[in-house]
Amino acid sequence: MAIDTKSPAPDSLDTPRLSTRDKLVLFVLCAAQFMVALDFSVLNVALPVLGADLGMSQSALQWAVTAFALPSGGFLLLFGRIGDLYGRRKLFLSGLALFGAASLLATLAWDPASFLAGRALQGLGAAAIVPTGMSLLTTTFPEGPARDRALGISGTLLSLGFTIGMVAGGTLTDTLGWRSTMGLLTVFALIVLPLAPGLLPESRTPDRPRLDIPGAITVTGGLLSLIYALSTAADHGFARPDVITTLITGLLLLAAFVTVESRTQAPLVSLPMLRRRTVAWGNIGGLVTFSMMSTVVFVLTLYLQEVLDLSAFETGLVFGVQGVLSAVAGTYAPKVIGRFGPRRTLVGSLVGQGALIAALLGLDTGSWSVWLATAAVSLASMCHLGAIISYGVTVTSGVPDAEQGLATGLVTSTQQVGLTIGIPLLGVLATTSHDLLTGVHTVLALDAVIVLAAAVLVATGLRVRSGAVEAEPLGAR
Repeated sequence: MAIDTKSPAPDSLDTPRLSTRDKLVLFVLCAAQFMVALDFSVLNVALPVLGADLGMSQSALQWAVTAFALPSGGFLLLFGRIGDLYGRRKLFLSGLALFGAASLLATLAWDPASFLAGRALQGLGAAAIVPTGMSLLTTTFPEGPARDRALGISGTLLSLGFTIGMVAGGTLTDTLGWRSTMGLLTVFALIVLPLAPGLLPESRTPDRPRLDIPGAITVTGGLLSLIYALSTAADHGFARPDVITTLITGLLLLAAFVTVESRTQAPLVSLPMLRRRTVAWGNIGGLVTFSMMSTVVFVLTLYLQEVLDLSAFETGLVFGVQGVLSAVAGTYAPKVIGRFGPRRTLVGSLVGQGALIAALLGLDTGSWSVWLATAAVSLASMCHLGAIISYGVTVTSGVPDAEQGLATGLVTSTQQVGLTIGIPLLGVLATTSHDLLTGVHTVLALDAVIVLAAAVLVATGLRVRSGAVEAEPLGAR
């Protein structure tokens, strides 16, 4: 059944007014999301200095990233569902407290074991913060312009957090030492945690079903195995036995998870929800935009420093421009969604991202390429942010409040997996190429093709047409 999507009345396009309390709630939730996004990138530049200080070998440094990525991605779906059943506010506050304490442990680390323990606990705290924070946001702000605006601000800060982390990590490490990167996260947690209890509402689930333990075990084990395999492959390739073993194990556990969910009375993930067009195709769009944009940032960092001989500071400035324009995109994305709808915005954003990545194929060894790289990656990031916000709106629209934690858990799991798989799948083509510039061009060409192909598939799956959008689930006739 197709519904007409004519332009809404002018009043519906007005920027919604938020009360003072709404603004404070939004500040708390977005500050927590920003803090987690910052943690994804702030440590990257500091790794060599950190390794020398704590006596970590070069091969062990990957665990500074993997120790965070494993629990933060592996437990997202489980914690999202626990929040649905037992209280999102309670779990959100517990995650904040754990994240703050873990950041302090990482700041004061005296050996590799204590540092990696802090990173793993940070990841566990993030796994509680992200899905519950997103579901608190989507249940606090009603579906429509208010939620679109809140998700726009949240998406902007997510993108800015990752970008600012890249710039701030080098600055803090050079001026105050690597420990200041972890100390910054401790400060964030100390600011947000005291404000949250009095502002955030607690969720209530009548007739609470039992937690699906077999589903929890298989999906968490599957995600942990998959993230470990892909994170390790990014540094060591897919030929290592542990990568192959954990990759196969992860896929088998996820297949077992689908079987378990089809047979249990109270599933961790509702399979009918996964058959909704908005959930299935929205998450595919999100997976592609995250994985392919993270790959572009990775190969451009190599290109700017290794081919054009830019310093780390100059490279940071390029991505600083990207961050500023992403913030601008976050301001206007809700208005675009209000005008054209989240599905059309998602498809259009993917097309724009793919086309601008294709423009980067003009990069060469000339100094003018810095300007092309800055302009193209910044504009592509604006489209990327539009895709982030619109896919979040698409996936969570029409989902009952009782299942918002599940829906947002799927959104955030897509983000984590997307950030994890792009670099090992494509980025390795640049690092293993005999000629780096040729390798960069190969990666960018494949990246652009994948994004543009995804735009076509998502448009078909969501039945985005001129004047009509399919609104029924995948299984509907």
